[in-house]
Amino acid sequence: MTRSHQATNPAPAPEPPVDSVRRSSAYGLPCSKCRLYYPAGLDSCPHCHHRERVPPVAPKIPPGTKISPDPVPAASVDREREEFLRQFKSQLLDAHSEAAETGVSACKLTEHHAGEVAGAEICRPCYERLQERLDVCEGALHMDLKEAAQIVYNAVWSDPSDTGKTYQNAASALLTELRKRAGMSTLLGPFQPLSH
Repeated sequence: MTRSHQATNPAPAPEPPVDSVRRSSAYGLPCSKCRLYYPAGLDSCPHCHHRERVPPVAPKIPPGTKISPDPVPAASVDREREEFLRQFKSQLLDAHSEAAETGVSACKLTEHHAGEVAGAEICRPCYERLQERLDVCEGALHMDLKEAAQIVYNAVWSDPSDTGKTYQNAASALLTELRKRAGMSTLLGPFQPLSH
């Protein structure tokens, strides 16, 4: 044998011993009794020793056959539905009649009432809007003493020519600042005294 002949035909590989040969363990269908999957090479289930497996194809059901897992009589379902609707309608009518009898909605802020609760004369959104405006006005009144003094000082010394108007200028400046902080629109004319 030449060297080129040896390169093209290598020596056959040695065969492995019989003990080390692995067979593939393909699992077949499950046991029809205990539902355990076991290798396809076994004749019976290793757990329960049953010989039948689950059939590979689901049983065919003839067309037109209806399958219901738990047959419920239609009459009992109709009775339950009618009973539920009757109870629901009676509760709805009771709630509606209570609302119609009262006529006036009661005040929800009962902690401010000493005796009998009065009827509410303003709707909730309007009340909340007014409460927000009141909170802003109240916040404007919490002016710091130093800020108020500075406003008065600036108003007095802004026009020192007429000493008789210094108190009026100071009061006007203080009220203007309070209105601005409260978000009130500025008035174009002087305040008119209210007639009592």
